[in-house]
Amino acid sequence: MAYIQVVLLLSLLLALTSCFLTFAADPASLQDFCVADIAVKLNGFACKNPAWVQANDFAFSGLHNPGNTGNPFGSAITPVTVAQIPALNTLGISMVRIDYAPWGVVVPHYHPRATEIITVIEGSLEVGFVTSNPDNRLISKTLQKGDVFVFPVGLVHYQRNIGNMNAVTISGLNSQNPGVITIGNAVFDSKPDISTDILAKAFQVNKNIVQQIKGKF
Repeated sequence: MAYIQVVLLLSLLLALTSCFLTFAADPASLQDFCVADIAVKLNGFACKNPAWVQANDFAFSGLHNPGNTGNPFGSAITPVTVAQIPALNTLGISMVRIDYAPWGVVVPHYHPRATEIITVIEGSLEVGFVTSNPDNRLISKTLQKGDVFVFPVGLVHYQRNIGNMNAVTISGLNSQNPGVITIGNAVFDSKPDISTDILAKAFQVNKNIVQQIKGKF
């Protein structure tokens, strides 16, 4: 009897784990594929008629090309989401190439719908993420070529090239459309603006400083 109870308990735990994993990513597809009809938006995209599907719906070219890092951040992001490959619709995956100039950064941001796993292809990076309130613990590490790091879904994270040469990473994400919320843009460049009074209190600074920061976005 004890053995049966243990088996039943393990079965229940596996079922619960399966449920949690299901809800942690995009919904599973109920057919071979559902190539996005970009013109029709639902929670995701409607499926194109399978008779109209072509090989190009499953393909993307250009990930071998370096991005233009000539910007104030010194980084460039080349996404491969459902917007670039319509066949990713309902499959719950996407990827991104990131190029970094020497000391270039991907500024603090988070993905509301995806965990990210990043692999260093070239260069050396400092990466890190911050745990949720109230701890707000920074977990960071220096990565070299071939190293891998994970940013859990919904947590603020960043990357910085710490070398004098260009760096390249490839990331996988468990959503066809992971989304990105850059902290600075969200707070200081919202439309309409968040009240300067609110931001001054939130950051415990003078209103003039808030206005100065807003002027940079």
